[in-house]
Amino acid sequence: MAPAIASLTNGAKRAAYSASQLARVVWFTGHYAYGRRVMGPLTDPGSAPYAEKFGPLDRDRLKTSFRELFRDDWKNIATGVYKFPGELRRPPSFSHLWRQSRDYLRDAEKVARRKHDHAHSEVLTETHREKYPRYFLQNFHYQTDGWLSDDSADRYDMQVETLFTGVAGPMRRQSLPFIRAALSGHDITQAKLLDLGSGTGTFLDTVKENWPALNVTALDLSPAYLNKTRASMGRWKNVDFVQANAEDTGLAGNAYDVVTAVYLFHELPPRARATVAAEIARLLKPGGTFILTDTIQFGDEPGFDILLENFPRGFHEPYYDSFCRTDLEALMGQYGLKRVNDKVAFLTKVIAFQKDGD
Repeated sequence: MAPAIASLTNGAKRAAYSASQLARVVWFTGHYAYGRRVMGPLTDPGSAPYAEKFGPLDRDRLKTSFRELFRDDWKNIATGVYKFPGELRRPPSFSHLWRQSRDYLRDAEKVARRKHDHAHSEVLTETHREKYPRYFLQNFHYQTDGWLSDDSADRYDMQVETLFTGVAGPMRRQSLPFIRAALSGHDITQAKLLDLGSGTGTFLDTVKENWPALNVTALDLSPAYLNKTRASMGRWKNVDFVQANAEDTGLAGNAYDVVTAVYLFHELPPRARATVAAEIARLLKPGGTFILTDTIQFGDEPGFDILLENFPRGFHEPYYDSFCRTDLEALMGQYGLKRVNDKVAFLTKVIAFQKDGD
């Protein structure tokens, strides 16, 4: 923990945590409101509204769940389950915030035009077809350049935090107690963790903040995003970077104590989802743990089901609905991965699966 934070009393730390989180929520909620206004309604003017299968949003439960997330996050920090988050210890400079905001607002206009034009395959080129699977070559969320440019990688974290109104960090951190449990009894200097679909490295950086001696591997199919991870994790040792498809990593089998996947599975079509599950089982050591962190599914929070139903309508998320209906326990069970623990954290769910031992 940074000296300035470590020297504070517990009450002062909690006050610092609350103030930092409040500032983040206000900042990202403001950008979210602007983005929603630019994006417009779910259906185009003159079109019939979508037929909704689920009941109305339980707004009271949504507010309660939102507060519970911060309560749990702070409790984990206060009790030493994980460290005071770096994103709260190291506030960005004003100039960084200005550039980040300006870029987001400008790009929001482009995203809105794509949504209006139903344009979500701008990255589908013959050159890319030779390198990447077809399902990868889409403008997920109607984002500019898909996953395939430095600009996309630079704005991704801003987009994710804005989508979740500043709570993506606390939701991802609910994976850390599961990692702690999986690493219990291990020599951290010998243990290995693989993060599939590591994106910009935000989650893996948090892992290293808590276990600096842990050997970690960041794997992503996008060279631009993997380069972003290299840059963001340059201060850490014992980090490997692999550009590969999570369906066929090319890595050694029975080699990892922990495999993680954060917001990856809902971006995969059903067939790829099963292939990745099989690959995870191959990669894990006997007794190893797979920690899946992703969106909640239908029925996890019944009052939120309408949000899950409408999300792929407002954003280009072609595989989201199928993910929300997938029996993850049955899927993983096909490959010898047994659910051992789970937790719902606002709009995110964390599930730990353990590989059969010898």
